[in-house]
Amino acid sequence: MFYWIMKRIFIGPVLKLLFRPWIKGLDNIPADGAAVLASNHLSFSDSIFMPLMVPRPVVFLAKSEYFTGKGIKGKLTASFFRLTNQLPMDRSGGAASANSLESGRQILRNGGLLGIYPEGTRSPDGKLYRGKVGVAKLVLSAGVPVIPVAMIGTDKVQPIGRRIPNIRRIGVIFGEPLDFSRYQGLGNDRFVQRSVTDEIMYELMRLSGQEYVDAYASTVKEKLAAKKAGKEAANPNAAAAVRLAAAGHAVKPGAVTVIGGAASAAASGAVFEAEAGPGSLRGTSAAGRLHSGDRPEVAVSVPPEVAEAILRPEGHHWDADTADTDTDTVEGAAAEGAAEAAGPDSNTGESSTSTGAARGIPGPAASQAPERGSGEPAIGGGSAQL
Repeated sequence: MFYWIMKRIFIGPVLKLLFRPWIKGLDNIPADGAAVLASNHLSFSDSIFMPLMVPRPVVFLAKSEYFTGKGIKGKLTASFFRLTNQLPMDRSGGAASANSLESGRQILRNGGLLGIYPEGTRSPDGKLYRGKVGVAKLVLSAGVPVIPVAMIGTDKVQPIGRRIPNIRRIGVIFGEPLDFSRYQGLGNDRFVQRSVTDEIMYELMRLSGQEYVDAYASTVKEKLAAKKAGKEAANPNAAAAVRLAAAGHAVKPGAVTVIGGAASAAASGAVFEAEAGPGSLRGTSAAGRLHSGDRPEVAVSVPPEVAEAILRPEGHHWDADTADTDTDTVEGAAAEGAAEAAGPDSNTGESSTSTGAARGIPGPAASQAPERGSGEPAIGGGSAQL
């Protein structure tokens, strides 16, 4: 009774007056008997405008979150959806989704019209996304026709996130019924389910004129949400990956700084002096010319202009007078390979060759050097890396 009063007396006439909806193919709706109305989903208001245009009552499968809200607002929302002929649809999959579909089957067994959105959720950008096979399971098990429905312009009336709709004209197109009786007895075949779903989505694409994307709308929404939350943003420590010296403090000739945060470098002994002693790493310049005993020399250089560009935002400085700018690459792949193959250091254990740390730096300093791909820049010409 509430549904009929709201549709015929209160809400229905007002919405028709304000939004002046245009309709095509209304005669494709059967005067009696069960059918599934499969619609594209652009806006929350789709569930209001489409049933408003159909003379018969339409029961919709709506997401279960509308029925599980807490507090006064949640209870009012759940009551509204129930009174407007909408049933909760659990979209988590498995037994929960199967039970929700059973509620839809019961509507069809009673000869009613069941509305469903094959995409499973609203389109995030106005495109048509891949349909889920729940609609095919319903149609094949109930043996009823499918009426494709294209909603036009509702995403402009009420975009995602907007509560108060814009006043503008919308349209509804009802396509010709789709008959899938040829698949009788094959309702449990996954390939048949996908075929039926794709045929429905093709009709929706043809009627609505939307661009089709062969991906689930829910997956696209998750990626967009992750990007918005900054989960795919660059490593915030990337700008401070190399620290030669704090502002006002000169770099000692021969000091070697391992790529990584300043705190972790200091805690792990990542900075070595030229006077480290026999058998340990020694440096001959601030540019990082390293050697240990009789081991082959590996030269790594940071051009002053590169270091200045990187370190200026962090409040550091580069002493060009102590920098060796003659070498801007690792001097030969053979030298690098020899440094990696030199074996464990006699004092500190296994020699590290991890990308992101100065080659040959042993012990805990190298073990804490970040792996490549965590946002630290490669510095210098050619293949040279710090």
